[in-house]
Amino acid sequence: MKAIPIGISNFEELRNNNYYFVDKTNMIQEFLERKSKVTLITRPRRFGKTLNMSMMASFFDVTKDSKYIFENTVIMNSDYINEMNRYPTIFISFANAKRDRESIITTIKKQILSEWAKYEYVFKNLNKYDQKEHDYIESNLMDFHSNNLNGINDALSFLMERLYAYYNKQVMVFIDEYDTPFIEAHVNDCYEELRGGLSGLLHNSLKTSDCLKYALLTGIQRVAKENIFSDLNNLDVNSVLDTAYSEYFGFNTDEVNQLLNTYGLTLNDDVKSMYDGYKIGSIDIYNPWSILNYAQKKELIPYWINTSANTMIKENIKNADLDYKDQYEDLIKNGYLDTQVNTQTSFYEVKSTPNLWGLFVNAGYLTIDKVIDITDSFYRIRIPNQEVNREFRNLTEYYLSLNEGQLNRLLRFLIQEQPDEFIKEYKNILMLPSYHDLKNENSYHMMMLGMCLCLSRDYEIISNMEAGKGRFDLVLKAKYSKSTSFVLEFKYLKGTSKNLESDLDNLTNEEIEQIQSKNYSFDLKEEVIYIGLAHHGKDIKMKWVER
Repeated sequence: MKAIPIGISNFEELRNNNYYFVDKTNMIQEFLERKSKVTLITRPRRFGKTLNMSMMASFFDVTKDSKYIFENTVIMNSDYINEMNRYPTIFISFANAKRDRESIITTIKKQILSEWAKYEYVFKNLNKYDQKEHDYIESNLMDFHSNNLNGINDALSFLMERLYAYYNKQVMVFIDEYDTPFIEAHVNDCYEELRGGLSGLLHNSLKTSDCLKYALLTGIQRVAKENIFSDLNNLDVNSVLDTAYSEYFGFNTDEVNQLLNTYGLTLNDDVKSMYDGYKIGSIDIYNPWSILNYAQKKELIPYWINTSANTMIKENIKNADLDYKDQYEDLIKNGYLDTQVNTQTSFYEVKSTPNLWGLFVNAGYLTIDKVIDITDSFYRIRIPNQEVNREFRNLTEYYLSLNEGQLNRLLRFLIQEQPDEFIKEYKNILMLPSYHDLKNENSYHMMMLGMCLCLSRDYEIISNMEAGKGRFDLVLKAKYSKSTSFVLEFKYLKGTSKNLESDLDNLTNEEIEQIQSKNYSFDLKEEVIYIGLAHHGKDIKMKWVER
């Protein structure tokens, strides 16, 4: 049985070592047929971008003989086989240009230097003018201690000129995770120092160079304002909304079925609930990283963690306006949101709610469920699956200003039916300074909805709906038999009180009586627990009653 290629992002390594292989080589044909001068494909992390870019580079690279590694692939039966190994090819990846300023700068320079070293022979016999430019660029590339990227604007375009002069062929350029340095520089507060050099590097090679055949870039999002793509003719941008290239990043249902069957697993409803749910173009797509890990470990647990995007989203939530916060609450409450989504401009460039939702979609935290009005970029978005739902819990904790792990503890005490521990943790949450402005029952209700976000796999979460003879606050309806369901009511004691504890206690009795008299649990089977929560600021009383 073939090994599962977890963490293998080099196409030649995958093929030479006989790893399990999902054939995406048709992407080469589509790339050549579209003939776009510069193509940008945006996808979430862990969706196979680097592996596909490595595949593309291996196919075109004039310095290689790639027939063996492409043996028995789809592209070998196409009319484009004659394009194999015909072009000088530059392939760099900025995927590791992360963390602090020095690390970002060093990674960028080393990636470029590796291509200079690969093609060292094209720099021989330069005239004195070209030699001077070569030496200037090289000295700046090898200066790893500078605080900026000055002096490397022409590092790629100069290499392209020399390759064209040597081979008399235009150059193929592949840049993987091109936007990672922009994102990381923004997160690490060194954006202004790096943006000029990085933008110049990309602009000069993609826009002004006559030596470019075709370029393909991948990333999470489009960097719109940095003059990289401005006035660029025939720019082909493909986001998760577009049908072009939609089948090549991630696994479709047939590919997942075949992969799991190979390793003795079945694509059942539990697997679909955990990992399915992305829609790219018009195709249902699974995150390949998660499916490969599940095939190897055979544990139905979350594997996808988008650390960089998580940090970026958290940073941007701080700057979001009230419109976003209201919409976020609607998303948590309803499970979906109908709103404007802009996937073409990064939020850190233009701080708007549509751009922030675009970041959520581009980063893989949300997916487009339905097109409502494409002219106004109006879509229905939703959390794609249970795996991402778990990751959303971290964002919800951050959004609610909770400490890490508090949601998990609170919900564990709830579903394990430990009322004393549940109310203790609930009070701990209310003691956080961020909750000084809780003023009515809807505030607490909204907070509890956020806490219940990660229970949606095992519970149907229903809020503010009519049942029996009235309208309940929150119901957690167990999806499986022999599991307990919960009905929760929230009330807020207004004004001052001379006997606060007694008044709160009376309020909890009213809540339980309301649940019972209005028959909120009429549709719930098996065991049911009624919970009444009465609040006055950070003071709270709870009544916990089994039906």
